[in-house]
Amino acid sequence: MQKILAFKKSILGLFIFLGIVATLLLFQLKFSFDFSQFFPEGDEDLVFYQEFIQEFGVDDSFLLIAIEKEPTVFETDFLERFDAFSKTSKDIPYVIENQSLTTLFYPLKTSFGYSRLPIIHIGDSLKYDKDWQKIKKDSLFTGLLVDEKATSMVVSLETEDTLDYEQCIALLTALRNSLEKHGFNDYHLLGRAFFYEALVNMQKEELIKTTIFATLLVVLVLFLVYRRITVVAIALSSIILALLIFLGVLSLLGKELNTLSSFYPILLLIVGTSDVIHIMDDYLAKLRSGLQRQIAMANTLKEVGISTLLTSVTTAIGFASLVTSKSSVVSGFGINSALGVLIAFVTIVGFACSLLLLIDTKYVLPKKNSSSKWTAGLTRVNQFTQHFPRGILVASLLFMGICIWGLSRINTNYQIKESLPSGSAIAADFEFFQKNYGGFRPLEVAVSAQGEYKVTDFFVAQEVERVVQRLKQFSAVRNVQSANAFYKGLHKANNLNQSDYFILPKERETFEKYKREVQKIARKPLGKFVNTEETKARITAKVLDIGLDTLNTVYEEFNSFVTTEIDSNLVKFRLTGTGILLDKNAYYIKDSLLQGLLMGLLLVALVMAFLFKNLKLVLVSLLPNFLPLLFAAALLGFLGIPLEATISVVFAIVFGIAVDDTIHFLGRYKIGLSKGLNKEEALQVTFAETGRALIITTLILFFGFLVLLFSVHTPSTTIGMLVSVTLLTALILDLLLLPVLIRKLL
Repeated sequence: MQKILAFKKSILGLFIFLGIVATLLLFQLKFSFDFSQFFPEGDEDLVFYQEFIQEFGVDDSFLLIAIEKEPTVFETDFLERFDAFSKTSKDIPYVIENQSLTTLFYPLKTSFGYSRLPIIHIGDSLKYDKDWQKIKKDSLFTGLLVDEKATSMVVSLETEDTLDYEQCIALLTALRNSLEKHGFNDYHLLGRAFFYEALVNMQKEELIKTTIFATLLVVLVLFLVYRRITVVAIALSSIILALLIFLGVLSLLGKELNTLSSFYPILLLIVGTSDVIHIMDDYLAKLRSGLQRQIAMANTLKEVGISTLLTSVTTAIGFASLVTSKSSVVSGFGINSALGVLIAFVTIVGFACSLLLLIDTKYVLPKKNSSSKWTAGLTRVNQFTQHFPRGILVASLLFMGICIWGLSRINTNYQIKESLPSGSAIAADFEFFQKNYGGFRPLEVAVSAQGEYKVTDFFVAQEVERVVQRLKQFSAVRNVQSANAFYKGLHKANNLNQSDYFILPKERETFEKYKREVQKIARKPLGKFVNTEETKARITAKVLDIGLDTLNTVYEEFNSFVTTEIDSNLVKFRLTGTGILLDKNAYYIKDSLLQGLLMGLLLVALVMAFLFKNLKLVLVSLLPNFLPLLFAAALLGFLGIPLEATISVVFAIVFGIAVDDTIHFLGRYKIGLSKGLNKEEALQVTFAETGRALIITTLILFFGFLVLLFSVHTPSTTIGMLVSVTLLTALILDLLLLPVLIRKLL
């Protein structure tokens, strides 16, 4: 060990070089957001959807612009400007098609063929009232292109699929310029491009904000503990360097930062600080005992360094347990975090230890020795565990029972709006569309004709219409559209454009005539609903963001209807779309979470078995770390917080970090036994020499994750609260329950 430490200057130079390279690589880091990242990989519904979009395209390539006008949109100047904007919106980059009430027409059958009647007679204000009454009676466009009070109208844009961040920004910039040019300031946006812009901007802001807050916290805590600017500078520079190298590695590997990326600075700053404190506390204690720097550092790395390495490994295992998640965002976060924890350990051991050896001891040793106060306080804690072991065990069992009760109350009634930045424009716009239109959540129904039938056959169309009408009966489902709209529209056009005739014709011959006419005058629009072979079709709709558990009831009732009421010999129906896949991901969270934690628990047990070589000690170490996991789950249940993909990372964070204190405690306890101390003496030394570092590091973790309470991202706020409270609980269990278990079971 001392031979390696002799190369301290070379090691220091190497890490400085790596830091410079990593800083340059930061400029290549990319941010991304895509709902598909949350799709359950390998799921049969995902495979079906991927095949479905090859024929019909994705269901979220749209951008809606709702423009408000109080008290009514039926005002000549507004309609003229709205119409001008609608027509020019097709020229915006990456826009394929546009649609609004001023660009659409009613078809009307005359003796000369089909003519087009404007839905709104823009140039004739005397017809506005009649136009509005007609729109309301038809109910074809209310809640879709105009709200029910006629105080806003929508321009619907179909955009190119798979737009990246830069393309989304170009589209939105051109759109906003066009809105400003036409004199519109009071508008609302909804669509994938707008989500992409808003959430990536949130990621950048959160990354910067959490880094600054967490850094200030670390500086404050380190200064209060060591009262030495030099020590604070060494610790902080080591941790910042580790963060830079980690982000540089992510950039080098081509990783893109996503919604969970704001956790990286906190994780590395907090976990890195924990490593620094454990190593530095022991090193400074050895310096105070009179050891030379080289020998003190060598002994520290032998005694505490091994435990710190193992805590880093177990923390990494905790994060790596997320690899079992079917969500690529969550599994990627787990892998990246595990890598970051290991990078932090290597950087701190290499850089911080080398720096400590190069600096004179007078600049790092505290001016006052406050360890006696810590020792006295921790001795009282140890005595408490000696005098009240039964009370501690009973309280722990009662605590476990309460946690199990809370666990049973967990729900998955997740809503998309909870992932939006609170108080932001996108959250306000999302709520506006929820209230006045069909919301954001797309719903697709795949229609498959059976045998020799085609989806455009008369009897199949009748079955499709029954499904359409059933969907309309669900209060949460809006804007239901299918290929039948073309046939119903022609039926209405052939009957003086009367709203009562917007239905499928009852006679097969009439239907066949309309079918031929649709092929002539609306082949391209029909192609959005029916494939070329006419064997498959789609029904599109929007679903309000009313919560996953509530939506599951809708899905179950729909599936029951198509199973029992529809002739499956003619046609089959299957729910699909991005909304369904996002919802289904929740089904896997509990299973993948349990599998991952069990796997992590097994791997940590193996690591501890290797370290302690005592099966009883392994069992004793796992019990205090199982309760914090139960407590985290119980908090979700008691607080009514829905379990969803991003929240699920709480358990990996808690498991990965909470076990660190146990390893340090048991590692010091084992060293005491190896020196010939009896059980009580070893425990007393453990409390005196390790308890201080455990409390300090946990307090840093507690306040560090509380930084997330300042986040505008609701899941991040929830995670910060859960992790902080749970890690504090883990410390209490390590200081109270762990000594009792050692006395009872070892």
